[in-house]
Amino acid sequence: MLLRLAYLGVTNAFALLHLLRMSNRDKDTEILALRHQTMVLERQLGNTRPQFSPGDRAFLAALLHRLPAATLHRLRLLVRPETVLRWHRHLLAHRHAVESRPKRPGRPRTVHSIRLLVLRLARENPTWGYRRIHGELLVLGIKVAASTVWQILKDAGIDPAPERTSTTWSAFLRSQVDALLACDFFETTTLSGTRLYVLAVIEHASRRVKVLGATAHPTASRVTQAARNLVMDLDDAGSPARFLIRDRDGKFPTLFDAVLADAEIQVVLSGVRIPRMNAIMERWIHSCRRELLDRTLIWNQRHLLHTLREYEQFYNTHRPHQGIDNARPLRALPPAVTDQAAVVRLDVRRRQRLGGILNEYHHAA
Repeated sequence: MLLRLAYLGVTNAFALLHLLRMSNRDKDTEILALRHQTMVLERQLGNTRPQFSPGDRAFLAALLHRLPAATLHRLRLLVRPETVLRWHRHLLAHRHAVESRPKRPGRPRTVHSIRLLVLRLARENPTWGYRRIHGELLVLGIKVAASTVWQILKDAGIDPAPERTSTTWSAFLRSQVDALLACDFFETTTLSGTRLYVLAVIEHASRRVKVLGATAHPTASRVTQAARNLVMDLDDAGSPARFLIRDRDGKFPTLFDAVLADAEIQVVLSGVRIPRMNAIMERWIHSCRRELLDRTLIWNQRHLLHTLREYEQFYNTHRPHQGIDNARPLRALPPAVTDQAAVVRLDVRRRQRLGGILNEYHHAA
């Protein structure tokens, strides 16, 4: 221990004598180099060998190339002094190569607005290739090369037209929203423990919901009859529905799909255990449970049907829906109150449904 302490004292004394004859600039250079090496080590903790980035090499080469060779050999570097000098030679060679490179006038960069327009056309028209987009730009009076359009699409990571024509599920729902229906079963339990199954259907465009029935035994004949009732209701309402989304529940018999096919309504099956493919129907079931069934004691099947009919009427005629800009499926929004005096004298009345579980508010007559 004492021998080690004496050795450190002697070596640091000689190091101090060496520092006394160094200039302030050399001292600052050495401090900066050591600090940068410490930063490199901290950035790569756990690596067996420190890795210098091109920026690290350029910084150390520019910082240490003016120090004497003796100082470089004495300085505690992570690399050999010859390596630092080699980095400096490479840095100078790269700078000379850049300066000697001829200044050739290249193709001017495409205007940002044109690039955005090309990407917009590709996004809104999945079947258009770069030549079709180039032709559309010429129709608009925008003259760019077809290769420029191709390069813009490539830089943005947009695949060629044949690979973009596949229709996604979300695109299908948006394009066919006016002709889409969705249905599903959900269950509830009465006070006696009887399990009842409810079948409901909803229109995607208007959010109008229709409860098709509730039974403890969803047999094939009952479900098929519910499909016939649905077809007659759609005919009376003049609905343009052409697709119906449902899951792969075994309670749907083959005749259910056949009845809808006779009415030119195609059944679209959702994926296995993917409720998001029938998200609007699942959302309505969640609302029905939260706003009604979780707050009501169901006595029997008759009481359940009465409760669901009341909620169906409330949902279709009064409750606003965010998916259709807070409108109501069967009633338009009333005109806004613009009279300041009327706003001051607001007289809003409440109408209770199902004993106060559902509340409707309207202006007094």
